[in-house]
Amino acid sequence: MECAIPTINANMDEIKEIFENVKTIAVVGLSPNPVKDSHKVAKYLQSVGYKIVPVYPKEEEILGEKVYRSLGEIPFEVDMVDIFRKPAALPPIVQAAIDRGDVKVVWFQAGIVNNEAAKMAKDAGLKVVQNRCTMVDHKALFGQ
Repeated sequence: MECAIPTINANMDEIKEIFENVKTIAVVGLSPNPVKDSHKVAKYLQSVGYKIVPVYPKEEEILGEKVYRSLGEIPFEVDMVDIFRKPAALPPIVQAAIDRGDVKVVWFQAGIVNNEAAKMAKDAGLKVVQNRCTMVDHKALFGQ
């Protein structure tokens, strides 16, 4: 496995601004399993006031929210897409975020870097965060 270094990434001031401005977060790869990182992170984000939208191939409900199979199925505005998928899976997910027209931020969770997908997002006017954990950064910035 190749360890990539992010060539496009937000700094902490930008990350703080992201958290202050987003309200609805689609979590791609949100597992129903409470021991998985995606579940723990989404539950935390939900507990601090964000609307979480699970995007997962199975299940009908996760964390009390309706599950969607894809970003394109979500019938309301999404501010940020928080991605828990392997780096190779990111280009089509980022393209789906761009195609929605309402997404402002794509966030690739800790350990996930795909500079090609990041460039696609940035070129489309989206903010990009790579290889960072939303829960860790939110706690560091807001002390929750």
